[in-house]
Amino acid sequence: MAILRFLRTRKPSLPILVLTGRTRVEDRCYAWTWARTTTWGSRFSFTELSARIRALLRRSHLPAESVLAVDELKLDRVERRVERAGRRIELTSKEFCLLEYLMRNAGRRITRAMIIEHVWNLSFDTCTNVVDVYVNYLRRKVDDGYGKHLIHTIRGVGYELSARSDKAQAAATATDL
Repeated sequence: MAILRFLRTRKPSLPILVLTGRTRVEDRCYAWTWARTTTWGSRFSFTELSARIRALLRRSHLPAESVLAVDELKLDRVERRVERAGRRIELTSKEFCLLEYLMRNAGRRITRAMIIEHVWNLSFDTCTNVVDVYVNYLRRKVDDGYGKHLIHTIRGVGYELSARSDKAQAAATATDL
């Protein structure tokens, strides 16, 4: 509760959502007063949580990057939904996390070690090809059937998600070598 009060006094417009296991009405009311939004106990549905997060972001004056976009590929972080050119793409949880990481770093070259660290929360193991396998899964779902490929392999480095054409990507890679 002290952290909540500290945050509210320093950043009055910061959107805060409280999920608490406290059962006393006084505690929940105190949290509600400082968060200025709904607080819940331990039982809730993820659908309701998603709706409340969207409502909180709509009411806040902060820019909400709940939807990431690269070219016609869109990833909704709140709804956990991915679309390309208006067509929905079903992803596993790990595929979604990998795509989100690539999209948050769009246009940047991402090494396999960075992906292992940020998506799998592990230190890099040079004997594993798990990153390559999952990137291949993503390519099949995100790039196959579209004229422009968004996921590019950077030889000797890793991967890059960008809207550049494969020819432009190859030219950029050649100048870096």
